[in-house]
Amino acid sequence: MAPVTNARVLFNSVPQEYPEPGKTILHDTSQTIDIDNAPLNGGILVKVLELSIDPFMRGRMREVNPNDEKSYISRFTLGEPIDNFALGLVLRSEKDGFKKGDHVYGFLPFVNYAIIQPSTDPNSISYLRVIENKHHIPWSVFVGTAGMPGKTAYMGWKEFSHAKKGETVFVSTGAGGVGSIVIQLAKQDGLKVIASASSEEKVQFMKECGADVAFNYKTESTKEVLEKEGPIDIYWDNVGAETLDLALANAKSNSRFIECGMISGYNTGFTPIKNIFQIVAKTITLYGLFVNSLHLKYEEKFYEDVPRMIKEGKIKYREHIWNGLDKAGEALLAVQDGSNKAKAVVHVAEA
Repeated sequence: MAPVTNARVLFNSVPQEYPEPGKTILHDTSQTIDIDNAPLNGGILVKVLELSIDPFMRGRMREVNPNDEKSYISRFTLGEPIDNFALGLVLRSEKDGFKKGDHVYGFLPFVNYAIIQPSTDPNSISYLRVIENKHHIPWSVFVGTAGMPGKTAYMGWKEFSHAKKGETVFVSTGAGGVGSIVIQLAKQDGLKVIASASSEEKVQFMKECGADVAFNYKTESTKEVLEKEGPIDIYWDNVGAETLDLALANAKSNSRFIECGMISGYNTGFTPIKNIFQIVAKTITLYGLFVNSLHLKYEEKFYEDVPRMIKEGKIKYREHIWNGLDKAGEALLAVQDGSNKAKAVVHVAEA
């Protein structure tokens, strides 16, 4: 077979605020690949199928600085393809444990075709998992509800919520890939769920997920909702800023705060928290959630439970899919400015 185009999504410049398609992120078609003969050097050739677009990716669009080694995740490299959690199809393999036709999940570069070789790099074979889709759910779901966002919700809830039937939880960004699953897990545990999102369409989805109180924070006062429906025993934080402040003000004594993300500050900077002393006054416990630290404990149970629950309809999901690698920049911006309608996925190719 003659060489084919191997399109790439490149990190082109560090954004000052929101990432700009065509400036921060470029779609490049200058490279080709010989699928049949490209040397694998003991690795595998993967056709990229589905890409996850996640809020934390904004934090990787940063300048080189001396504190990089202290960050929980590496920055993107200027002029090189960005990467993230993805699903691909093995086309060729020189590595035991992987064969042609396997679907693999893990960190993959945003390209049409990737050669993944054994190394200590996060994109190496050792970080890839062969996915057995025995419940026949859509492959795209394995980068969302059955992927990292689902793991974050499932593992974080099991590890940190210490949920008791009859308690009240507040979930911000409740229609997102993480928050919508948290709502459903909380309802399964018998909790009252308050959840917020940024549109009426998202409010409707939160209600379908079982939220007892679902509201649009752009048209309703978070303060008034929490004062009426709280106080809260658990807060699942995806936004930080004023919402975190209000959750602290409306928390019960001995409540648990699960700090999953703070997207309000990713693009325009973080704001001071005024009610921080409530942590002392109410003996609140804050948990920082980095899902990779929980994989060893929960990953096998996750893959045993969650795909089955999706198939059985016990976990609902929605996706906002962009078709084509060239749409990755648009999807990245949508996740940052909140215009995505559900879990963001870039569909690159059919298997």
